[in-house]
Amino acid sequence: MSLSINDKLGQMMVFGFSASKPDEVSEGIKEMIETHRVGNIILFGRNLGSPGEIRSLTGKLQKIARDAGHERPLFISVDQENGAVRRLGEGTTVFPGAMTTGATGEPELAYECGYATALELKALGINWNLAPVADVNNNRHNPVIGVRSFSEDPEQAAAFAAASMNGMQKANIMTAVKHFPGHGDTEVDSHLSLPVIPHDMERLNHVELVPFRRCIESGADVIMSSHIYFPALEKEKNLPVTLSHEVLTNLLRVKMGFEGLITTDCLEMDAISESVGTAVGAVKAIHAGVDFVMISMRTDLQKQALEAVKRDIDKGLISESRIEESYQRIIAAKDRYLSWRDTNLSDDAEYVPAIIDSAKHRELAENVFKKGISITQQDPNHFPLEKKSLKQKLVLYPKNNYLSRVEDERYAADSLGKALAKIDPSVVYHCISEFVNGEDDLIEYAKTFDVWIIGTLSLNQDYEQKQILEKLMEVKTDEIVVAVAMKNPYDLLWFKDAEIKIATYEFTTPAIEIAASALYGDINVTGVPPVTLTL
Repeated sequence: MSLSINDKLGQMMVFGFSASKPDEVSEGIKEMIETHRVGNIILFGRNLGSPGEIRSLTGKLQKIARDAGHERPLFISVDQENGAVRRLGEGTTVFPGAMTTGATGEPELAYECGYATALELKALGINWNLAPVADVNNNRHNPVIGVRSFSEDPEQAAAFAAASMNGMQKANIMTAVKHFPGHGDTEVDSHLSLPVIPHDMERLNHVELVPFRRCIESGADVIMSSHIYFPALEKEKNLPVTLSHEVLTNLLRVKMGFEGLITTDCLEMDAISESVGTAVGAVKAIHAGVDFVMISMRTDLQKQALEAVKRDIDKGLISESRIEESYQRIIAAKDRYLSWRDTNLSDDAEYVPAIIDSAKHRELAENVFKKGISITQQDPNHFPLEKKSLKQKLVLYPKNNYLSRVEDERYAADSLGKALAKIDPSVVYHCISEFVNGEDDLIEYAKTFDVWIIGTLSLNQDYEQKQILEKLMEVKTDEIVVAVAMKNPYDLLWFKDAEIKIATYEFTTPAIEIAASALYGDINVTGVPPVTLTL
C-alpha cells in the first residue's frame, strides 16, 4: 500500500502527553496516532504507575495504532538512564546511574546493567530507551549533566557509553546516544536557556566527540542532538545544534559517517521554545537533517509543528524526497526492532512479567552500587562509625529543591537519615532548611552532638545550605564530620576538614542504604571517582 506524505511525516514525530492517571491515554495523543499518523511516543514519570499499569498503557497505545491501520508498531520511548534520571517507579529494579557505574572502572558492568534495564523496559512494552548519555562531564558546575555522565575522561566515558548501548541492544531495545556533540562542559541548563560551548574543533575532536565516535563505531541506532550553540561548528550566531545543518548533516553524517537516525531533544525546552519557537524549530530541525522531531507534552504545539512542516512541504521548501529519506531510515529501524507479532496489545494492568525487579537484577544492581560508591577519605581513628558508641550523631540533609527539570523527583534526601537510623537508632536527623532563619539555633543544637553527618546534593546550586554549612564549619572543634555527597561528588571538595568523605553519586534508596552500611563498616565499597576531586 502506498502511504501518503502525511503518513510518512507522522512516522517522524515523537510526541508525549499528560493524563489524569498513569495508565490513561489522552484524547489528544489518541487523535495524534489515529488522525495525524504519529508513529512514536515518549512517556514520562507522569504517565507511569505500577509495572502492570505501564504494560497496560503501552498495550493500549499499540492497540490504537494497530486498529488505526499503522503498518508497524509504535516506538514507545522513555529516558531510563538510571540514577538521577529514572522514569520507571516502584516495583522495578533500581539500577545505578552512569557516574556510579563509571566509578566501578568496569565497562562490562555498564553492559550488564544496560541489558537488564532493557529487559525490564521491553517486558513493559517500552522499546526505545533514550540513553545512554555520552557527554564528558568535565565541568564541575554543570547543572544538568553531572552524574548523568560516566566520566570526565573521554575514553572512559566512551567505553562505558558504548557498553551500556550494546547491552540494551542485546535485549532488542533501540537506544539513543545523547547529547551530540556534547553537553558536558556547560554551566547552563538547555531546559532553561541556550548554552554556548566555545571550544575549537581540535578540542572537540579530543574530548567531546570521542564517546560519540566510539558509539557510532559500535553500532549506534540513534543520536540525540543538543540544544547548544557551538561557534566553532556553526557560523550563524546562537543557532543550536538541533537546528544546524552544518553540525547534523555535514559533521555527523558526512564527516563522522553516521548512517543511523537523528532525533531532536524536546523542542519545548526553553533553548528552542523561547527563541525560534517549537513549531519553527520543528521545520528548521528537519532542514538540518533530523529524522525524529520530539515534542513532549503540549498537544497545541504538536499540532502547530505538524502544520508548519506541512506548509513547508506544500511550498516545496521541504522536498518529499527529504521526508522519504527519514521515513526509510525509520521503517528500517522498526523492522529491526519491532513486529506486531511480538507487540503486547493487552490493557491488563494486573499481569507483571517475572523479569521485573527479579532477584537476579537486584543482585546485579547491588553489586554495581558496592563497586561504585566511593569513600574518598577515611580517618582510621573514626572510621567506621560505631553503632554502640556514646558519641551522639546528628544527620543534616538538604531539600531536593535544586534538581534539573529532567531529574527524578521521587526520592527525598531524608533517605540518608532514615537509612542511618535503621542501622543506629540513636541517630537524629533534620532537614537543614529547618534552620534557615536560625543559623545560631543550628550551631547551638549541633554543638550538642559529637558526630555531624552532612548530606549534600549540589552545593554549587544550593546557596542556602552552603551558607548555613559555612557558619557551622567555622565553629567545628572536636566534632567528627562525615560528608556524604548524595549527588554531585564535587561537593566533597568543599569539606576540607571532614574526617570521612563518601560519594554515592545519586540519592536513590539502594545507593543511600548501601552507603550507610559502608559508613558503619558492614559492607565494603570500592568505587574510584571518575572525576577529579582535588582543587
